[in-house]
Amino acid sequence: MPVSMAALADDLAAESAELRAMLAPLDHHGWARDTPAEGWTIADQVSHLAYFDDVALQSATDPEAFRAELERIEAEGGVNPDAVAARFRDLSGGELLRWFDLSRERLIEAFRGLDPGLRVPWFGPPMSAASSLTARIMETWAHGQDVADAVGVVREPSARLRHVAHIGVGARAFSYALHGRELPAAAVRVELDAPDGSLWTWGPDDATDRITGTAVDFALLITQRRHRDDLALVVTGPAAQEWVEIGQAFAGEPGTGREPGLFVGGGA
Repeated sequence: MPVSMAALADDLAAESAELRAMLAPLDHHGWARDTPAEGWTIADQVSHLAYFDDVALQSATDPEAFRAELERIEAEGGVNPDAVAARFRDLSGGELLRWFDLSRERLIEAFRGLDPGLRVPWFGPPMSAASSLTARIMETWAHGQDVADAVGVVREPSARLRHVAHIGVGARAFSYALHGRELPAAAVRVELDAPDGSLWTWGPDDATDRITGTAVDFALLITQRRHRDDLALVVTGPAAQEWVEIGQAFAGEPGTGREPGLFVGGGA
């Protein structure tokens, strides 16, 4: 069925509201609280989202300016999320929240009216406008997980996890390329129990390599918010086993993930 940019925008708005509800009560000490991402505070998580919202908006509305900026960044060694975070550490929590609100509002408004098939440049292969908006949902959920872990909130899984899983499955080849490995010829079947009790699937029915479990566990795996050993996923076959060791849904350098034993039992 056709991709609805309006529906994607609504889902991003809902994911944003869930994150914002965790941020709004924070005082100065709360914004400075460490998250599971080494060296990153809650403030860093939010500046990361706001910064890349602005960049994603530029890539869709002024691609030539984005490409020029990308050339400059690549000439300086490539995008460095830690350096981006460090640039904005003088901002207060209130300033960060206002930046996030404004950037997210502009992004959602602009993307609602785009052709879902429009190709936009990014830090890696170009993608469709629909995939770019889906990536913002995935990023918001993933960085929101870091915030939730920092403040001790257990989030209720939602149907928006399908976007996270979908972009994670689609990034399988990208994950191999990041690690300089050849993508195996074997297909992998992914079967996930959705929050509403239905089954979400990707890959051929007859694939012998398989990943099965809950949607939230797969989302935690593919965004590297939990170590594979701390999740209840069932992984069968060498191609599936290799993928879960290196898979990542986000662009950039290979992620460092989380150490095993930090979050036994998975869950979001």
